Amino acid sequence: MSPPPASAAVSQLIAEANAAQRAGRPDVARRHLEAALTQEPANPHALNMLGLMLLGEQQAEAGRALLVRATEADPDAAPLWQNLATAHRALGDDEGERTALDAVLDRDPYALTAQVRKAELHERLGEEHAATAAWQAVLMLCARQQQPSPIILDLARRAQAYVEERAARLDEHLIEGLATVRAGLSADATRRFDACLDHARGKRKVYISQCSGLYFPFLPMDEFFPRHHFPWMEKLEAATPAIRREFEALLESDGGGFRPYVDLPSGAAENVWSELSRSTRWSAYYLWRYGVRNDAACARCPETAALLDGLPLADHSGRAPTVFFSLLEPHTRIPPHTGVSNTRAIIHLPLMLPPGCGFRVGGETREWEIGRAWAFDDTIEHEAWNDSDQMRAILIFDVWNPHLAEEERALLRTFYASADTSGLNPEPAPGF
Repeated sequence: MSPPPASAAVSQLIAEANAAQRAGRPDVARRHLEAALTQEPANPHALNMLGLMLLGEQQAEAGRALLVRATEADPDAAPLWQNLATAHRALGDDEGERTALDAVLDRDPYALTAQVRKAELHERLGEEHAATAAWQAVLMLCARQQQPSPIILDLARRAQAYVEERAARLDEHLIEGLATVRAGLSADATRRFDACLDHARGKRKVYISQCSGLYFPFLPMDEFFPRHHFPWMEKLEAATPAIRREFEALLESDGGGFRPYVDLPSGAAENVWSELSRSTRWSAYYLWRYGVRNDAACARCPETAALLDGLPLADHSGRAPTVFFSLLEPHTRIPPHTGVSNTRAIIHLPLMLPPGCGFRVGGETREWEIGRAWAFDDTIEHEAWNDSDQMRAILIFDVWNPHLAEEERALLRTFYASADTSGLNPEPAPGF
């Protein structure tokens, strides 16, 4: 509840005290305030002004007493609690300061000065976890400033330094604590835990599967599938020299029938693919496309085709498999995007790989290695880039998601076939 308004006489005395203080006459200001309090002992403005004057004169105990009375007279006024916190701090009363600062923030959660003082208090008392949270709150409040002053920028830098230093020490502590358990474990064995740990430390975003077509529930969402799901992968990698020879022969002939990978229909709305649409900056030579085998193309790559015929390619009626050589020109980026269905896993086998090429799926970025394949879930956001001055080439194809049981694959085949004959479309038509 707000205090009753001051009388005209008391308001005049407080105004004269303000004028005297601005004129550098504290003795006169003090007499006016004392006179005001004689008439209205619970006037919060007079109590606050006189209390602050006493604090400035190194009379902290007397000043605090007046500021306590001020907060009692007007308990909803956050600035009064802020001044009382300052008095507690001057007297070394940590708990009193804590209580007063909490009162400020209860009344005004955006009070930056109070949040800074709270962070400093926690830091001074060795309450590191609370100090980190308070400095993070300071960072958030500083970020709200549209045109931050140099003081605000300095505060933000100070807060950031504390938070980063604390995070670094926490990292060191966690690493030391985990060292014994991790000893002897492979990178594959710790990969998921490391992702969990990075997410807990705020260093990794968790990406989820986003299908533009058929979504199969309850499948594990993993950015890169573990290799043990694909026992044939070493056979594929061993064939890299032969696959590369056939790919290079295509390039040396008439361009081998390479075509732009992205081909948006005329009149398509502007989107992330517009820049690459109908451009050879990203081109493809198809051995299979949307479940249809290109016999002429396979005849030009007999060893590659024979190898692929022996792999568990996804076979969705009219949709998969798709197998192609992918060419990415120098200084070209494939924008972040997601695929159609999580019933598939996408295989990459690098064939031509200059430095400066990379690939990200979700929160994990990898560098390709010629002849080293991997499998990933393309319904999790992914992107690729070629920052070099040379061409990048990869064999890409899709297989069944390894977490699908054979019975589920059979059901999916029947489902797609039935959908085609009934006119039901469980997946949108390819956008390009």
